[in-house]
Amino acid sequence: MLIRLATDQDLPAMLDIYNDIIANTTAVWHYEPHTLQMRTEWFEQRQQQGFPIFVAEEAGKVLGFSTFGSFRPWPGYSKTVENSVYVAADSRGKGVANLLLPPLIEAARQLGIHAIVAGIDAENEISIALHKKFGFVEVAHFKEVGWKFGRWLDLKFLELVLASPNPSKGGA
Repeated sequence: MLIRLATDQDLPAMLDIYNDIIANTTAVWHYEPHTLQMRTEWFEQRQQQGFPIFVAEEAGKVLGFSTFGSFRPWPGYSKTVENSVYVAADSRGKGVANLLLPPLIEAARQLGIHAIVAGIDAENEISIALHKKFGFVEVAHFKEVGWKFGRWLDLKFLELVLASPNPSKGGA
């Protein structure tokens, strides 16, 4: 399996993965499928921000992707990002996410990010275990803050604190 930076050629496959997750899981709390235009704008925004998107590819097929984005839009949060790891339904349980998270963590280090936050459905024990495996710790549990599939959902925040960049660099 190859882990590499995503290109715009990967957008249809990433869109299929994301829309399946919207339709069938509580990993994303959207209700309506996204369009290719929405995914293209998302991709371009990540590129403009200098944030990586990694894909896992095997035999020419994209099996999953990982990325991070701004945690909150205010300048004081500029050294904190929120990560996402998504795997195609037929590739889950095969170690894909285990390969997608490490390059994301390393990219954050290279970019001088101080903290990575993961917002995870509290019932998603597999994703919580994955993040803990790589050093994330649970820092918050919000009760009934989401609604999907006719029920309230809890949200857990996990955090990985990286080596502290000098806050006087980068405009802070």
